[in-house]
Formats: sequence, C-alpha cells, structure tokens
Amino acid sequence: MEIKRIRSLREKKFRDALGLFVVEGDKMVAEALSSGMEVVQVVRKEDVGEAAMSRISSLSTPPPSLAVVRKPLPAAPGKPEGLCLALDSVRDPGNLGTILRLSDWFGVDSIYASPDTVEAFNPKVIQASMGAIFRKRLIYCNLPELCRSFAAASLPVFGTFLNGQDIYSAALPKQGLVVMGNEADGISPEVEREITLRLTIPSFAAGPTAESLNVAVATAITLSEFKRR
Repeated sequence: MEIKRIRSLREKKFRDALGLFVVEGDKMVAEALSSGMEVVQVVRKEDVGEAAMSRISSLSTPPPSLAVVRKPLPAAPGKPEGLCLALDSVRDPGNLGTILRLSDWFGVDSIYASPDTVEAFNPKVIQASMGAIFRKRLIYCNLPELCRSFAAASLPVFGTFLNGQDIYSAALPKQGLVVMGNEADGISPEVEREITLRLTIPSFAAGPTAESLNVAVATAITLSEFKRR
C-alpha cells in the first residue's frame, strides 16, 4: 500500500471508505498480529527508511513499525448481562482510549457508546488504549433503548452525576449498566430519564475544589468501586 493511501487513514472519511485503520509502534503491531483481526500490511522503518516512515507516521517521532488493519464489522448489542459500560457522547479521543484501557483492566463485559461518541479507530484513541482496542469492542447504539433493555432484564442502570448517592456507600451489584456522560454536559436528558440510580463521587476537599472530574478519571474510580465489592 503506497504512502499516500496509508497517510489518508489519519482521516475518518478514508478509514470509513477503505475499512482500514493504522496502529503504530512495535507493541501495537504485535497486539494487532495476535488479535485475530486482519492485518493488511506491516511497514518497518528498517525496510523503508527514516524519511519514508516520517511521512507515513502520524506520531512526532516515527516508530520502528506500523500496521494497517482491517476494521471489524460493527457489532450489535447482545443480551444484557454482566457489568457493562455506556458512554454518552464522549468526544475526546484521549478519554475514550483511556476508558477502553480501563475497561480492559477492570474486566468490563461490554462497552457501548452513543453514535456521536468519538470513533474508536481514531489514531489518538488507539494510542491511548495501549492495545485494549484489540480486546474490547466498542458497540455504537441507541443508548436510551439500551438502558431500557437492561431495565427490562431487571438489571440496574447507573448514571454518574454531580448530585446523587455517594458511590462509596451505595449498594453496587455485580451486574448492570454504568453510564458515563459527555466531558462538558454530562449525561444527556434522553439517557438521564432511563437511569434507575444516580451515583456521585464525593469531593473530600475542605474548601473550594474543581468543578468536576475528567470523565476518564471518573470512570476509573467508578469501575474500581464496582469491582472491589
């Protein structure tokens, strides 16, 4: 695959059109090769030279290798079960990649996202995921409908808010859906109507404090609290 075609995969419209994405660095290439996904091409700096690799790579320092990988087909929501995560309009690629990495670490069963959540194969998402992109599938779907499917299965739907029940004293079951909201606006009104239990991470500061937590940080605290019970 020529340099121009690989470079074009930095943009979503070309990733969508070609059904391909790029991962960079020896660790990520190794993850891709062992993932079961179709690796279309591996490019190594020792084969193409420093100058060519600099033109291909989206990183400030070109890596020793990169791989072009075929995107898996979109998945549909499965049966509501286990502890699952839903992302309501998370827009920052670094946040999404970190949340995928956290979900991998904490053994989250399924990760869902609203259609306007940032694309999982964005290069910054992939880098921040540290390989979790190959182990955790992000399922884009209608979140209000998803919430209703969990409720219909008698599973709770949790939402994180600035006002809610203290997460450290709340009863947290082994199964259910945990919704995390947008970086600026939180959980949308449409999804909020489907929440069955509002949770909050309390501040322990004695005086003025930050307005809120970063969504990836809040996800880490929330998943840790659910899993430690």
